[in-house]
Amino acid sequence: MQITFLGHASLLITTADKRILVDPFISGNEKASGIIDIKNLKPDYILITHAHQDHILDVEEIGKMSNATVVSNFEIATYYENKGLKAHPMNHGGSWQFDFGTLKYVNAIHTSSFPDGSYGGQPGGFVLSSEGQHVYIAGDTALTMDMKLIPMSFKLDLAILPIGDNFTMGVDDAIKASDFVECPNVLGYHYDTFGYIMIDHKESIQKFSEHGKKLILLEIGGIITV
Repeated sequence: MQITFLGHASLLITTADKRILVDPFISGNEKASGIIDIKNLKPDYILITHAHQDHILDVEEIGKMSNATVVSNFEIATYYENKGLKAHPMNHGGSWQFDFGTLKYVNAIHTSSFPDGSYGGQPGGFVLSSEGQHVYIAGDTALTMDMKLIPMSFKLDLAILPIGDNFTMGVDDAIKASDFVECPNVLGYHYDTFGYIMIDHKESIQKFSEHGKKLILLEIGGIITV
């Protein structure tokens, strides 16, 4: 499994034969738009953690170009079905076996509304199980005790956690979250896109290291293999 960082909270996850796009906010992100061409992404699936603009901006355009299936909560899935996209609705605690592996929809503490103010359902995250690997995609969330439920069912290989603070967990809480999910390997996201969520990279990596953990901060377009 390969994971490409597309900026902000956007990811492209590639399994043996499927491409999974997460929370595409690219064309409106000046840090990413000159590096990533959404026409080249060609996902089979688009996972959406919640309805905020900085997570859904490019969903409709990419979905129509690629014929990808949107996977999210019932409200978001229905919203995109009504726009002519394919969708698979989920809700908290549910799992589904897809052709790339299994997704479990897990809790997140945040808000969720579309840019026009309409209801976007409750926010969530995903545990992706594919090719014998388990990856936790937290979405936008505060630190929550519900994270302790995840290692009861999964031995994670990677936790993808927001670290920008202000709107989500910051670095210190992300370190606690990695304890809760029992995964020392963390890919940080949702940071540096705009002023409220700027971080000190060196200090953040050092803090994780002091707790015996590894924080991975990728350049936009950077890839890791799980």
